[in-house]
Amino acid sequence: MKPIWRIIMLKEAIAEKFHQIFKTEAEEVYFSPGRINLIGEHTDYNGGHVFPCAISLGTYGAYRGRDDTQVKMYSGNLPDTGIIEFDVNDLEYDAKYKWSNYLRGMMLEIRELSHDYDHGFELYLEGDLPDGAGLSSSASIEMLMGTILNDQFNLRITPIELVKAGQRVENNYIKVNSGIMDQFAVEMGRRNEATFLDTNTMEYDYAPLDLNNNVILIMNTNKPHELVNSEYNTRRAECEEALRRLQTKLNINALGELTKDAFDQYAYLINDETLIKRARHAVFENQRTIEAREALKQGDLKLFGRLVSASHVSLQFDYEVSAPELDMLVDEAWQSPGVLGARMIGGGFGGCAIALIEKDQVDELVKTVGQKYQDRFGYAADFYEAKIVDGPHKV
Repeated sequence: MKPIWRIIMLKEAIAEKFHQIFKTEAEEVYFSPGRINLIGEHTDYNGGHVFPCAISLGTYGAYRGRDDTQVKMYSGNLPDTGIIEFDVNDLEYDAKYKWSNYLRGMMLEIRELSHDYDHGFELYLEGDLPDGAGLSSSASIEMLMGTILNDQFNLRITPIELVKAGQRVENNYIKVNSGIMDQFAVEMGRRNEATFLDTNTMEYDYAPLDLNNNVILIMNTNKPHELVNSEYNTRRAECEEALRRLQTKLNINALGELTKDAFDQYAYLINDETLIKRARHAVFENQRTIEAREALKQGDLKLFGRLVSASHVSLQFDYEVSAPELDMLVDEAWQSPGVLGARMIGGGFGGCAIALIEKDQVDELVKTVGQKYQDRFGYAADFYEAKIVDGPHKV
């Protein structure tokens, strides 16, 4: 948790920036976290389990209501765009609204839940999530918008409804065929706990993150990934086709329903090298996630770390969503003292990896691996410890 004095300083800084842009005072300041996923990657849209947690890097929003129906938004991270303006009744997707479409999409989804807006507002946004790092900046701002609307318009929408609305924004508005994990992890986050979610049933519980003398280190390649322009939608389509072929003999609704043995016995139905690899990752990663949750419950951090590392191997060779930058960071982390496990996180093709590492060894890894990365790719990687925090809230 951020020290209280730092929270106050950040709140005052965001409110002051709101004043500079809109020449009036903000009424409230909100925060929405980003997320990391300990294990369970590309399983959420395959009906499997995920094991994410919310982190202290995220998005701040300063808000003030208006007397008319105009909305004015400004991003401190994208100042060149200037103030984006629209009416609360004009919410259909339009590329000219750029980054604000994620927020406009949330406004539209919430309006379609039979919640109308009787006034507009001004909103200043600023975040410290690295751009394109795979820490779910889009889910962070979607859940931020949902939290602000829920509070300011007294809508009484449940957290799960907000989560589902955020996923619909990604799928139907932004046109990324993603699962529900990112929005769920952000909205349902709890300090120092990870969320174990069955995406097939939406059943979930929390697991205390008792890492003893270890921390979760985020390693950012600083190579952005663009899910809209990547092969993300292709991977989902490949899994859907593998599932369709398995369903010719099996009564299943999702790959996440299969055990490893069942998959081995029926993989002949898929009869395609690429599709088998994609489906094998989905099935085996789901089982790894279940095993990792149990390892953490039992306090077996070595087993937990090995499962985390196995996840990367599967993502690299079976799902083929890694990148040389990610592989280099993970490979070097595996060889570093005090590292129990490491893997890429997020959609892939860039972004971040994580390492479970002894606190006392962090500085050495950052120095050694950071220099090797700089030497190989010609630019720096960034490293930061993941602090596990609560979901979106008023500051």
